[in-house]
Amino acid sequence: MDFVQESETLLSATIFENSTKHSHEEYQYLSLIENILKNGHWEKGRNGNTQSIFGGSMRFSLNDGTVPILTTKKTAWKTCLKELLWFIRGDTNTKHLQEQNVHIWDDNSSRQFLDSQGLAHYPEGMIGPSYGYQWRFFGANYNCFSGQPITTDKPYHGIDQLQQIIEQLKNPETRTSRRLVMSTWNPKQMHEVALPPCHILCQFNVHDGNKLSCSMYQRSVDVALGLPFNIAGYSFLTHILAKHCGLVAHEFVYFFGNAHIYEEHIDIIKEQLTREPYEFPTIDIKCNHDDINDYTIEDFELHNYKHHDAMKMKMIV
Repeated sequence: MDFVQESETLLSATIFENSTKHSHEEYQYLSLIENILKNGHWEKGRNGNTQSIFGGSMRFSLNDGTVPILTTKKTAWKTCLKELLWFIRGDTNTKHLQEQNVHIWDDNSSRQFLDSQGLAHYPEGMIGPSYGYQWRFFGANYNCFSGQPITTDKPYHGIDQLQQIIEQLKNPETRTSRRLVMSTWNPKQMHEVALPPCHILCQFNVHDGNKLSCSMYQRSVDVALGLPFNIAGYSFLTHILAKHCGLVAHEFVYFFGNAHIYEEHIDIIKEQLTREPYEFPTIDIKCNHDDINDYTIEDFELHNYKHHDAMKMKMIV
C-alpha cells in the first residue's frame, strides 16, 4: 500500500470512528457550543456581552416516543412542559406559572422590568400579547388586566392559529397541507409585549399518511439556558399534537438565527463538553382530551431520563 492509499485509509477510518462516536443527536448541541467558543464573534448587546454565531440547524428523531431532552446536564423537563401547556392555553399571566412552582418568567414580568419596557400600566405578572396569546388570539386587542382579548369594542377576537392547525391535522384531506404555519411574531403588537418572542415561527408537516414533524425558527437563542428548553418544548408540542390528532410524532427540525453564549456562562458551559450523552428518554401521554386546553402535567409520564448533574447558571434578563 502506497503512502496516498494509506493516508486515505486512515482518514476513512477516522471519519468512520468520529461519525460512530458522535452519532448521538445531542452532539449537535455540544458541537454548537464548541463552534461558538472557537469561532463566535464577541458582541455587546442589550443585556450583556455574548459570543455568538449566526445561522444553523439541528434534527431530532421523535420516533417511538423519543423526546430529545438534553442529558449532558439535568434539564427541568416538567418546568418546560408546564410552560408549554401555559402557551397552549393562550395564557399570559405568569402568576399561573408561579402557582405551579415555575419561576422562569418572574424576572421578565416583574414590576421593575415592566416599567423599564414602558409597560407601567400592566399589572405585575403580565407579559403582554406574546407566545401563546398569538398562537390562540393572533392580532386581537389585548386586555393587560385580564390577559385575554378585548371583546367589548368589536367582535374580532383574533385568529386561533393552533386550533386551525389541529382541525387540518385531524382531516386526512388537509393534513398534508404545506400551510400549517404558526407565528408568534406580530409587529403590530410588539410594543405591547414585555419581551419580544425568540421562537417566532413553526410549521407542521405530515408524510406517509400519519407521520407528524415540526420545524421551528428561532431568531435569538440563549444556548446555555434557553436552547435546551426550546428543543424539548417543541418536541413535546409535536408529541401532543400527534396524540391529539391521531398521528405519530416523527421528527423535530430546529433552525436558529443568532445563537449566543453569555459571558457569564462560558466557563461553566465548558464543563458540558467533557460529558458523554446518555440515551434520550421517551414520553407516554396517558389520555387524549377532546379539548387541547385540557391537558395537564399529570397526563404525561417520562421514562428512562438518565442525565448528568445540573449546571447552575443565572438567567440574563
